[in-house]
Amino acid sequence: MLNMLRVGIVGIGKLGSIHLRIYKELKDIGKIYLVDTNPKVLDCHKECQRLKDYRDLKGKVDLVSIATPTSSHYEVAKFFLKNKIPVLVEKPLTQDLAEAKKLITLSKKNKTLLFVGHVERYNNAYLAIKKIIKNPLFIECHRLSPYPHRSLDISVVLDLMIHDLDIILYLLKDSVKKIDAKGVKVLSSTEDIANTRITFNRGCVANITSSRISQKRERKIRIFMPNTYISLDYAQQTVEIYKKIKTKIIRKFLPINKEEPLKKEIADFVHLVTKNKSSTGYAEAAKDALELACKIEKIIGK
Repeated sequence: MLNMLRVGIVGIGKLGSIHLRIYKELKDIGKIYLVDTNPKVLDCHKECQRLKDYRDLKGKVDLVSIATPTSSHYEVAKFFLKNKIPVLVEKPLTQDLAEAKKLITLSKKNKTLLFVGHVERYNNAYLAIKKIIKNPLFIECHRLSPYPHRSLDISVVLDLMIHDLDIILYLLKDSVKKIDAKGVKVLSSTEDIANTRITFNRGCVANITSSRISQKRERKIRIFMPNTYISLDYAQQTVEIYKKIKTKIIRKFLPINKEEPLKKEIADFVHLVTKNKSSTGYAEAAKDALELACKIEKIIGK
């Protein structure tokens, strides 16, 4: 492995531009190649090597971030995995379950890291509570944002709700018993607002609302356990815990060291590449969240 890693970023939209800024801040990164089909976008980054075709990155880079529209994730990631180049794919992994399974199989075959960008896993507020969650009875999630004018090739379920599905599946480690869901197309050709109620086999119920047509931004999860209620704000990285002790309700705030989750995520990806790790654990978890999201979409579409 080279001392300074050469990185490629495919897709220089809003998210790809953030990847670029973070890679520039990391000490292990040397030359950066950018790929986008829009020459005007590339012209804004003359300090980097610029290409129009992601296939031209072969032989030039040690790792790749893919921040293209979801519909292209499979083909782009497949190319790099075939050429044994570690890949970070922004969520969702692919647009359907069959494609996700094929990428995981290819990752295992070529012993090449397939990493998926589920950024809330790196949120310090979430990391502060995940070990204290015991026997949750009810979970409520709200993930709301104004209309984004991006990621409209997928529904709000794959765009926003999948973050909460990923976290809930990790916290519960339980299989799904029943799903009820409703979604509405408002401004785009796919669902812009959706709600699902998921009942798990051990009895926990999760109620999840996601919207990309809200006037406000909100990313919160509330977890109810026996004698305990936890309220977590992903955006503010704050955690409130309410506990019943005898006849009193005790409220406390967990101290959180606020850090940029995406920077932690990309740094973890780079670390795995430097250690020559090829685990598919990240991709398997992302596949599970995608599978649940696809089931919800199917119910909404009935």
